[in-house]
Amino acid sequence: MPTNRMDAIQIEYCFQVDDAQDDRYLVTLDAATLTTLSTPPPDLPAWTILRTNQCPNCPLDPRVEAHCPAAVNMVHLVKRFDQLLSYDKTLVSVTTEERRVFSHTTVQRGICSLMGLLMATSQCPRTAFFKPMARFHLPFASTQETIWRATSTYLLAQYFRYGDGCTPDMTFEGLSTIYGEIQIVNKAFARRLRGACRQDSMVNAIILLDMFAKSMPTAIEASLAEIRELFVPYLRSSERS
Repeated sequence: MPTNRMDAIQIEYCFQVDDAQDDRYLVTLDAATLTTLSTPPPDLPAWTILRTNQCPNCPLDPRVEAHCPAAVNMVHLVKRFDQLLSYDKTLVSVTTEERRVFSHTTVQRGICSLMGLLMATSQCPRTAFFKPMARFHLPFASTQETIWRATSTYLLAQYFRYGDGCTPDMTFEGLSTIYGEIQIVNKAFARRLRGACRQDSMVNAIILLDMFAKSMPTAIEASLAEIRELFVPYLRSSERS
């Protein structure tokens, strides 16, 4: 169960599959950096080595960084949940300090949500954009909810960039670029996981993340007109001023 700590944020996933013992996974984040606070095993498996299926767009140098940060953040997850099958039905509960969310779903979708959280809060430079979204983690969000969260996060980032003297991007081109980079990461990470897992739940979870990343740029463009209607009071106010 998550505890109240000023220096940490805790998110607990619990998987209930049939009559088996509940599988619980606690994610503890540093409240300032939003990176996962966990101790990796002393002997990291070979599939975490940075040179092994390294992402083509990875900015890290294997001569400096021996292991993939996202893979290191995933070692405990793979070890704990690799025995579960993708399409097993499960009740997943996600507990934070603010609320508890339940979902009757499949193992792969539950792991997909947890895996996305762990990738976002790793030290991977390509997933850093998603750290603010991880801070306000919303498991099993719908496509529309995710579009709202991603675009809001991006625009808030542009506000802070503007305050720092940078030129803000109000076209979402940068957001599309971010999701394009994440697609490259997901594909490479799927190859990495295929060499690490016996069952298919982990690989299928990253494939689900990739499918979502592929659809996001188009979904954002298609949904903006619909979302615009929610802001009619603001638009009318600007017309009167």
